[in-house]
Amino acid sequence: MLAPLPLFLRVPLVCMLLLVSTFVHVLLVLALTLLRLILPIAPVQRGIGAALVWIAESWLSINGWLFGVFTRTRWVVEGLEGLALHENFLIVCNHQSWVDIPALQKVFNRRIPFMRFFLKSQLIWVPLLGPAWWALDFPFMKRHSRQEREARPALRGKDREATRRACEKFRHLPVSIMNFTEGTRFTKAKHDAQESPYTHLLKPRAGGMAFVIDAMGDAIRDMLDVTIVYPDGPGTAMDMLAGRIREVRIHVRRLPIPPSLRGDYENDPAFRERFQGWVNDLWTEKDARVGAMIAERAGPTP
Repeated sequence: MLAPLPLFLRVPLVCMLLLVSTFVHVLLVLALTLLRLILPIAPVQRGIGAALVWIAESWLSINGWLFGVFTRTRWVVEGLEGLALHENFLIVCNHQSWVDIPALQKVFNRRIPFMRFFLKSQLIWVPLLGPAWWALDFPFMKRHSRQEREARPALRGKDREATRRACEKFRHLPVSIMNFTEGTRFTKAKHDAQESPYTHLLKPRAGGMAFVIDAMGDAIRDMLDVTIVYPDGPGTAMDMLAGRIREVRIHVRRLPIPPSLRGDYENDPAFRERFQGWVNDLWTEKDARVGAMIAERAGPTP
């Protein structure tokens, strides 16, 4: 509708509207969070928690609407049938761009429970958004590398325990937990440095998935295997706002989580090897799917 506006008008206008929407929604979230802190009554806590999710979903809906109004981006999405708000999901996705998060929020908002993802502990200091993520129960994690764990044995098990604590609060409410299994955005330099065996993907990091599945237990029974592709190449958030991302393709596949994938990833070598093998097979299929999605780009873009 407003996509034909000149770029020098369109980008400042959409940025201003996104900022205003973010400011208003975050203020509402923080005000309700303060009320939740001073009224530790179970029914009130549950009601405020539901209201916080409604506000967050409202913010995501407005963001998605603005993308539709100000850009000509074509959205090609497959596999959303049969999803429900009352079911819990672990979402596993490849990571191409900073656009991935708003793109997935646009596609899944109000189709599945509100998505939460693990954040680096430093992100709590991001103005406005950091406190809002905390108020919405996004788990903040301080991950320890293998080298750190080997140098400091006391750190062994800390990642798993931190994941368990973060997931404990999710066991009693509808939730979708987002996991970018590669751990970082794909670039050619990272791909070459890893000597990745995949054409379009980085090597998957299986530990985070295993920790969440183990910590959530039967509270999560299904996984959404999500593949995201930008046929013209990934871009930045500003590329999206400026209309330079012409097409986003997203494929969703629902998979049950079998009992064999629940176990002690850190301390059981046999289970760890089995789980890594399963993830590697999943990633081989995903790599082929990315190639097919690029090749199957249908019709001319606007």
